[in-house]
Formats: sequence, C-alpha cells, structure tokens
Amino acid sequence: MALSPTIPTSFVPRPSSPQRFRTDLTGAFSFLAYFVFGAVFLLAIGAFVYARILAAEQTSKDKDLAAAVSSIDSTTAQGFIHLDNRLSSAESLLKAHTAFSGFFTALDIIIPTTVHFTSLHLTTDDTGVTKVQGVGTAKNFNALAATSAAFATDGRIKDAIFSSIKVNKDNSVSFLLAATLDPKLITFSP
Repeated sequence: MALSPTIPTSFVPRPSSPQRFRTDLTGAFSFLAYFVFGAVFLLAIGAFVYARILAAEQTSKDKDLAAAVSSIDSTTAQGFIHLDNRLSSAESLLKAHTAFSGFFTALDIIIPTTVHFTSLHLTTDDTGVTKVQGVGTAKNFNALAATSAAFATDGRIKDAIFSSIKVNKDNSVSFLLAATLDPKLITFSP
C-alpha cells in the first residue's frame, strides 16, 4: 500500500526554508525594564546621599544655633522684651486715642463760611459714641439750610438736629446743634 504524499515518512525534520523576520518584543521590554530599574536604583542612591548631606548640615546648623543662643546677653534680651512691651502699649494707646482734629478739619470744609459756632461741646460716652453740641449763628436761613444739607450729604456728622432757631436783630439766625460723630472721623491716624 502506498502512502499518501501528505503523510511524512520520517520524524526527522526537513531542512526548513529560510527564516522570515519575526518581531520579538520580549527583548525590547527587557531592555526597558532594566533601564527603569537602573534609573530607580540611581535615584534611590541619590536620595540616600542627599539625606546624609542634609543630616550633616542640620547637625552643623544646630551647633551654630546653640553657640548663638549661648552668646546672647540676658540683659540685652530683657531690654528688647521691655522695648517690645512699651511699643505694644504705645500702639494700643494710639488706637484708642481720640483725635478731634479730624472733626474740626471736616467741619471747616463742610459748613459754609457764613455759619459760625460760638461754642462746641464734644463728649464721648462709655459705649464710644461721640456727641457734639454747639451754639452757632448763620447769616440767614439759607446758610443754615445749606449746613444741614452738607451734614446730610457728608454722612460723618450724623443725626444733626438744629433747634432753638431764632432770628436776631441783625437778621442773622442763631441755633443749637446736636449730632453724633462717625468714629472714623475722630480716630487717630498717623
């Protein structure tokens, strides 16, 4: 019986045809993995060396700091502490200081030149509200109305009430003023 030509007669491999080019990515991945491993290894060594350098610097700085602390004169330090306390006290006093010069400057700018005060009485109560009471004269009713409008427009002299309005013999108008002041108007500012 004859064998079919497709059935091999021997188990010895035949010489193969020339090998075709095959893409083998295993070698490329291995190379990349070794490269990443080497880079990580070098970074780890660098971090270890840098940590040692920083530790040596910290030790040196600690010694320098200890030497500087031991060289501080206690009387000089007490002098600086005393000066700081005095400056803090002065700052708190200035913040709480009432300066009426701002009020007088604003009053000079706001009121017309035909209105004059013959007396002003300024008081600050326990709650910090500053009130002004004054006696004044105006050339006429229009000047007094302009003063009232100026107070209302400016807003720093609040709740201005003009009372006891009287016409004098020379046609001038005398009045009493009662008002409260905005705290910003009388706060000290350097």
